[in-house]
Amino acid sequence: MKKSYKWFILSSLAILLNTAITSSQEIYKITVALDSSGDYTSIQKAIDASKSFPDQRITIFVKNGIYKEKIVVPACNTRLSIIGEDAEKTIITWNDYFGKMNRGRNSTFYTYTLLVIADDFYAENLTIENGAGPVGQAIALYVKGDRCVFRNCRILGNQDTLYTDGLNSRQYFDGCYIDGTTDFIFGAATVLFNNCIIHCKRDSYITAASTPPGKTFGYVFMNCKLTAAGEAKKIYLGRPWRDYARVAFIRCELGTHIVPAGWSNWQGTARDKTAYFAEYGNTGPGSDVSQRVTWSHQLSEREAAQYTLQNILAPVIPVEKPVDQWITGKE
Repeated sequence: MKKSYKWFILSSLAILLNTAITSSQEIYKITVALDSSGDYTSIQKAIDASKSFPDQRITIFVKNGIYKEKIVVPACNTRLSIIGEDAEKTIITWNDYFGKMNRGRNSTFYTYTLLVIADDFYAENLTIENGAGPVGQAIALYVKGDRCVFRNCRILGNQDTLYTDGLNSRQYFDGCYIDGTTDFIFGAATVLFNNCIIHCKRDSYITAASTPPGKTFGYVFMNCKLTAAGEAKKIYLGRPWRDYARVAFIRCELGTHIVPAGWSNWQGTARDKTAYFAEYGNTGPGSDVSQRVTWSHQLSEREAAQYTLQNILAPVIPVEKPVDQWITGKE
């Protein structure tokens, strides 16, 4: 009896020790695959299994496939990366839209395919799509977190494709393809779009910024290419969704679909009095500024020189990590 009891105690201690060691060895690399060759078959389940507020970055690698999911990255899942195998073949898609949600006047904000609330999120090689079609407001990507990066991603939709939220949030889109119809890039965040293709599907407005008052930068498009479908021949660079909207296009290629006026006011408002819509060094047939609205701005060389990566995405507080560190997603 004594020997059995001793064996039982030792076995129990071994199990407890093994459990403690296992729990301390957090998983920082996760694979998702529809064919069950990874750790999970669902992106959301992989996110849910990730440690909250981790001490180092967690990377979820997603194999090619069409993932029909409505996904949320909650505030607790900071320092999370989702890396697809191939931007055109790793597809996240859902089909909610305003009329389907039945949430009253704010239904738009529940239509997302992917919602990112967490800070320090990084995405690469993904297609994020709202597949509802031209049926009204339907968000593909809703980003609220600060220091969020999207690199080589395809963001597809129609009206309200990309919602960039957060009064103090900063977001960076590098080498992305974004398409849509009415106001398909909208919100309050400070956002730098670098080397992106912005594709218009029909006549309407590209941006609808709602930059908070006091911000030096709102939306900044640098070295981007603005393209359009054949039927889209009358596109405005933007209109102010709220007072103090700020948008700048710098060294971008503007196609024939950009109207000579360039910009539009929000109908029935005086938001043109506080909006700051600017251009500098653009090329292409849509870059002729001779007929731009009188309240838009043509930046001088000195003014344009202030539009740098560091300035646009500057730290909110001095102790934050450097911009050139967090945009890499490789902490």
